Amino acid sequence: MDTHETSETLAVTRLQRVGCQINRTLLMDEIVQKAMTKWPNVPDCYGWLGLDNRGQWRMRDDSVQTMGAFQSAEPGARGSVLRHEKLIEFINRNYDADAKGRWYFQNGPQRVYVELESTPHIFRLDASFNATSHTGQATQVLSCLVDEWGYAYLNTTMGLGLVHTLDVLMLAEAITQGLWEAKECRVKELSEHYNFRKSPQTEFLLTKLG
Repeated sequence: MDTHETSETLAVTRLQRVGCQINRTLLMDEIVQKAMTKWPNVPDCYGWLGLDNRGQWRMRDDSVQTMGAFQSAEPGARGSVLRHEKLIEFINRNYDADAKGRWYFQNGPQRVYVELESTPHIFRLDASFNATSHTGQATQVLSCLVDEWGYAYLNTTMGLGLVHTLDVLMLAEAITQGLWEAKECRVKELSEHYNFRKSPQTEFLLTKLG
């Protein structure tokens, strides 16, 4: 069996266990929009999808979620890297945020909220210092930030994102050339200032507890 097909089957099986139905036939944005209109009240899905600091989507089933929060350093808590190309492209095209700053993948009529290891975007830089999100979308840089631990971020027209570790030297060169000025920031203040939530699942569970 093809390894990509194996990965897709595993991902689909995990999502189906909590009622997340992946369309396995024709993955198109138009299908998503029609499904949202036809089935507007499908329950949201929490905790099963994460975005790590390398811009990789990660699947997290029930057993993985018991190991700890996605943002924790607990072994295995981030789950398995999703590698099926078509499924990744589908998620990338239908990745968005709600008014509360919770990022999600719109899977047909259902929102699958995403756990973030750090930020909603992970940016790569090319030789001309153009920034591209992990979703493949190019964006315009508005400012550059560096936190107290030395991690670098770009504030862009599509939102805030961590700079991929492979491109930190490229970022340093851009700063040296005077293209951007590195402003200091504190990592704990980023989500509030730039309106994103790292753990929609945690907020959902707290709401249920009242």
